[in-house]
Amino acid sequence: MDPPSDPDAPQQPARNPIPHFLFISFMLFLLTNHNGDEFLARHQYQDSLRTLTYQLSNFTAWLNGTTETNFTMPEHDGTVLPLLGHFKVEGGPLDVASSYYANSTGTYHGDTTFYNLTSIDSSSEWSHLAEQYMLATNSTAAWDKLGSWNWTASDKVALSLAERPAPTSNVSEKVTLIHGKVELTDKFTAEDLRLDFEGIHFVANGSMYALAQSSGQPIDLRFLPSIVPGAYRNDTARIIEPELASRIDKLKKLIDAGVIEQDLSLDEASKTSCTFSLYIAQDPVHVAEHLLAQLEEEIQHPTGVWTVRAPPMSLSGVLMSKECGILYEFHRTEGLGLSSLFRKLTTYAGSAALAYFIMLVLLSRQMQHSRTPTGISRLSFWTFMVQATVDSLSFAGHTVFALVADGKPSLSLVAPAFLACVLFANEAQFAMLIHQFQAPEDARPPVLALGPATGNSTPEPATESPATLSPPAPAILPSPNVQNATPQQPSFLAFFIHHLRTDPQLRLWLILFVFLSLIVHTILSATLSIMFVAGSYSMFWLPQIVRSVRRGRSSGLSTEYLVGTTLCRLSIALYFLLCPKNVLDIEPRSWSRYLALFVCSQVIVIILQDSALGPTFFLPRKYAVVKAHDYHPVMPIPDNDVESADLSLGDCAICMDAIYADPSLRRRRTSLDDKGGSGKARSGGILNAVHIGGANSRKNYSLAPCHHLFHTECLEKWLSIKNICPQCRRPLPSL
Repeated sequence: MDPPSDPDAPQQPARNPIPHFLFISFMLFLLTNHNGDEFLARHQYQDSLRTLTYQLSNFTAWLNGTTETNFTMPEHDGTVLPLLGHFKVEGGPLDVASSYYANSTGTYHGDTTFYNLTSIDSSSEWSHLAEQYMLATNSTAAWDKLGSWNWTASDKVALSLAERPAPTSNVSEKVTLIHGKVELTDKFTAEDLRLDFEGIHFVANGSMYALAQSSGQPIDLRFLPSIVPGAYRNDTARIIEPELASRIDKLKKLIDAGVIEQDLSLDEASKTSCTFSLYIAQDPVHVAEHLLAQLEEEIQHPTGVWTVRAPPMSLSGVLMSKECGILYEFHRTEGLGLSSLFRKLTTYAGSAALAYFIMLVLLSRQMQHSRTPTGISRLSFWTFMVQATVDSLSFAGHTVFALVADGKPSLSLVAPAFLACVLFANEAQFAMLIHQFQAPEDARPPVLALGPATGNSTPEPATESPATLSPPAPAILPSPNVQNATPQQPSFLAFFIHHLRTDPQLRLWLILFVFLSLIVHTILSATLSIMFVAGSYSMFWLPQIVRSVRRGRSSGLSTEYLVGTTLCRLSIALYFLLCPKNVLDIEPRSWSRYLALFVCSQVIVIILQDSALGPTFFLPRKYAVVKAHDYHPVMPIPDNDVESADLSLGDCAICMDAIYADPSLRRRRTSLDDKGGSGKARSGGILNAVHIGGANSRKNYSLAPCHHLFHTECLEKWLSIKNICPQCRRPLPSL
């Protein structure tokens, strides 16, 4: 039972939750406040609205043939078609057994080849075509516009392409509008150059024509008819006017509704200012046109009817810039269509949700297993803190991914996002519980001395001089001319630093704030995200290994939790780091195998630490000695009457009963006295518990670091509830 509390002991004041609530609210306000960004975005919307309105009025006047216009359509460059014919990206008619995709929305990846059009080898069969194309081009201006991007180092290309119906049907052929991004990858630095493009797709021959600019720079659709063949210029011009009008209406509605969508794309203008023309030709598929049309209709509006299996998608194309003298060629760029992408996203979402559900069940079982103070004292705070940080990043990533998908896959991605959020909340709560429980364990109690070894005495604290408790403050005599002087209030910075040093909860919330701030910036960069995952995954179990070594105790983590959590987390990470066709199109990293091996080796070390080998089995002998507190030191036996059976060391502060020596100790002591032992033998020194009573008698008592004595059985039961001394309330190490 609990000992009676001392009425004279100072009561610990209850913590006021208001400062912590205000601090958390202030941090969340800083994280979510984007008034400045929204103001800039609104200003950009209004500028875009004025620009589009001006473009529409001038383009409409040009279409009507009036002279009140400042717009002039550039002449069609006749030197482009021969180049397209050489690279076989001009498109063309097909036989009856082949067809083109009417909707080529998807992601495409492939290799690309760079050509410098200003220095083509004269022996090349198309050098004369390049010379004609680059005729009358200012090389000095081209050099200024190239920017800092290393054009020759790009050997990988990725296209994200989306199609939508044209805003008018007053055209002679079936056409759709396309938009998306082109990403060129530097093979040396793995950096990407992103270009936005907008254009038109002629379904009959599978050809696409688009204008491309660096991300963040506007694209003027009015110039689109100048890059298409002459037979398609009128149809293209008829689409531009209603498209500009629809964009103006959309911007007006967004501004009136106050919905400001901030553009999170990276500004690539500092890398290059070149303008490009993108020419794409779909590779034909060997499926009849009516069967392919039925397949695409089923993808857009599923009814459950049988269709042919979706054939693979691929395309070829060139990316050209006349003003910079650059040409990129890519052939057989493989794509992932809309149906395949939906199916892959759904499969990934189900697998990830299952993995997070398993981790959530394992965590709940581990928390139930470690619910006692003894179990919590063995765990590492950083092990669960790092996992909570990773799960918070996973929750944010899945949420953003679901918003970007904006369709059927977004519903399936809600499941892993929700489970990751629940797992993060439980891990963060458990980490805080571990931190609050272990916070006072490093506090050093004042030096205590053992009291005299009397019959029923309890070890008492040694008397300390005031100088050892705290240095005396220098005496300051008040001036006779100064009365009622008010003490100087500390500054806010000094108060905050003092509060930060004395309040462990404030330090914990500050750490969480820093982690969340880093996560917000990390999720926007693929490179930082991969580095964060690699660093955090390698630190999952290392803090637990270090704590077990320092404390000389087992980890307290169950084998099922260690193995199950490791397998689930590695399965998610290795999917993105090893699978070449993952849903995020992340290139495989060869070092991920070594990361998985390192994490598995940590699990093996923890399991061996919990075995008979001990927590320090892998350390050299001179470093394997753990300085743990000895609860069973050598104790002098009280010099009671030899006829008395009460060889008591004192009273237990928990059960209030006497702590008796072992009965065998009394019998042996009596036999020594009957044999006429020496005076030294009859003294307390020779009657030591180790030398006479043996090791078993030492287990009957436990002496805490604060020199309070207890029954071992009573202290074990007490430590299963609290890890503080029941008499002086100081923290106690594990028994």
